[in-house]
Amino acid sequence: MGSHVSREKISGRIVALGGGGFSMELDNSLLDDFILSLAPSQPARICFVPTASSDSAAYLLKFYRAFSGRAIATDLTLSDQAAVARRPAHSSEIQSHIASQDIIYVGGGNTANLLAIWRAHSVDQVLRDAWVQGKILCGISAGMICWFHDGLTDSFGGLDPLGDGLGFLDGSACPHYDGEKGRPDAYRKAIKDGMQPGYAADDGAALHFHGAELVEVVTSRKKAAAYRLELVNGEVIETPLEARYLGSSDVGASA
Repeated sequence: MGSHVSREKISGRIVALGGGGFSMELDNSLLDDFILSLAPSQPARICFVPTASSDSAAYLLKFYRAFSGRAIATDLTLSDQAAVARRPAHSSEIQSHIASQDIIYVGGGNTANLLAIWRAHSVDQVLRDAWVQGKILCGISAGMICWFHDGLTDSFGGLDPLGDGLGFLDGSACPHYDGEKGRPDAYRKAIKDGMQPGYAADDGAALHFHGAELVEVVTSRKKAAAYRLELVNGEVIETPLEARYLGSSDVGASA
């Protein structure tokens, strides 16, 4: 489901992580620090949405360990029955909770399941409205792919086109570009076979959009990279994007 709001009216941001952050880089908080820095108020109010992992308790624990004490951390769970009983999964309840946040951080897992559950509870519409109104949306892996029209996902067993992303951002996306064997070849093939052009991001790289416009690529590792992939005259052209390393110039060179 794509956004029908004029792109000029969108004041929110999307930070799409190919990999990294609190769930993958236990000793490297650069990407998460960057996300927190975008919040209009400090400490930032950040809500974790672990739908793609079936609201994994271990994932929630990692989130709270990473953000408690440096942000006002909350979560939105939809598949855990005890949590739903405490906070009913009705769109008005969800809308109120999301409206009180600065940042919505979407975890990794099964993208297809995430989208189905969100649509069942109207979370997709709530998030679109939040983005239009200035909230920061971010996420890793499934939490990267979901914002685009399409993407390369392992939700169906192999590496296949998703086909029905939210469409807040144009085109397609591929996370873990350097972190999972076969992803570069599979993404290039998918684009050659008709998938929309798009972006690939390594583990440790994030695409930062203001509204629907890509404003920069940031990385937590000096060697991490992101790319724009397009079909030109029947061939897939992969163009490296300029990236800004978030660490100091004298540390993390081999990360």
